[in-house]
Amino acid sequence: MHLRNKNISIVGGGLVGSLLSIFLSQQGAKVSVFDKRSDIRLNKVAAGRSINLALSNRGRKALRMLDLEDDILNISVPMSKRIMHSHEGVLTEQPYGQIGQSIYSVSRRELNIKLLNIAESNSVKIFFNQDCHSVNTNKTTLKFNNGQTIKSDFIFGTDGAGSILRKNMSNNNTDFHVVENFINSSYKELTISANNDRSYKLDHDGLHIWPRKSFMVIALPNLDGTFTCTLFAPNKGENSFSSIKDEDSVNKFFRKEFQDLYELIPDLSKQYITNPTSKLGFVRCSSWKQNNTILLGDSCHATVPFYGQGMNSGFEDCYLLNKWLNNYKSLYDKNLNQFLHNRIIDTTAMQDLSMDNYIEMRDKTADLNFLLQKKIETWFSEKHPDKWQPLYSMVTFSDMRYSLAIKKGKLQDKIMKQIMIDNNLFQSFDIKELIKKNIEQKILSKLSV
Repeated sequence: MHLRNKNISIVGGGLVGSLLSIFLSQQGAKVSVFDKRSDIRLNKVAAGRSINLALSNRGRKALRMLDLEDDILNISVPMSKRIMHSHEGVLTEQPYGQIGQSIYSVSRRELNIKLLNIAESNSVKIFFNQDCHSVNTNKTTLKFNNGQTIKSDFIFGTDGAGSILRKNMSNNNTDFHVVENFINSSYKELTISANNDRSYKLDHDGLHIWPRKSFMVIALPNLDGTFTCTLFAPNKGENSFSSIKDEDSVNKFFRKEFQDLYELIPDLSKQYITNPTSKLGFVRCSSWKQNNTILLGDSCHATVPFYGQGMNSGFEDCYLLNKWLNNYKSLYDKNLNQFLHNRIIDTTAMQDLSMDNYIEMRDKTADLNFLLQKKIETWFSEKHPDKWQPLYSMVTFSDMRYSLAIKKGKLQDKIMKQIMIDNNLFQSFDIKELIKKNIEQKILSKLSV
């Protein structure tokens, strides 16, 4: 316990803030969490920022360190594959990893409730309706709209993409550079209800994708037999949120582009018009630390949700910080700056991967050559797991640094594309053809160069 009797304040009681509070409390700190929201455990579910989350290895690893993994998996639904829906309703499946590997669909709300309860059971004090308006990083104090001032030994900002702490830190230091970018697409949620017997209307062992080039819908299963669907589309232009805004245009759009989905949601147009449209973007910071004030999670590396790494990377922040603390014994240690610098490099790589995966999910999952490349990669990696791990597996099922994963992924993609061109491998997956053309040895030879 390396933080015994240290007073630590955390601004933001969302997923990362609540998990971080458990880590710090178990290190002996006296932890207080301040959240501007009311207690979500007392509130009804509200539409909005509730995209289902895909829990994978990096997040599970953090939970495992606290012996919480089983608790969270019990409120999650495993998904072992992508299931693509064509215009004609034809389904194509693509495994996420090897046999036995899955990502897990979990409700943001239910996960947050679980972590808040566990935090309180670990002596964390949680204060709701506490709107922080400023931080003094020289004095390590927080000021709230109710006039209260809180002094701490350390402050952590986990107050999300719109972080007040980040804005204060940026205003106070000309060397503290922040990039906040919204992309030209937004999202809207819809729900596929369960059957009368609470069974699923779709295969619940997969994440469903309706890829349509400039727009797409995804659907993730919930424990109660429902699916949470999310439409991602441009803000302006044809087939955009600006052009699909009344009942007639909604029905016309979904009947044309997502006929099978349209038939699964009888009140689709009502849901569409009622539910909010939310923005997508990312945040990057040149530094995450000023004196004894530190940013983690979305407050310093918010990302788009297309690799399912927003929560996982935030949980990994907590895991790696705790691991670092066990090695260096104190948050005062000068090596903390280098640790955070390395983390900035990795989360920037993660953000790049997320944007790339948006294009892949939207444009390429309906492309036969793309699907063939993924099948060949899976076939080869099963033969040589020590020499080839698909990029998705490196990100989702390993704890390899994001920056290294993207570097290796680019090299592998270059090799595989060249192999396919040189050997006229197009569209159909045929193991006999791969053996006849000696593809395994050709890939091995390129890897050895």
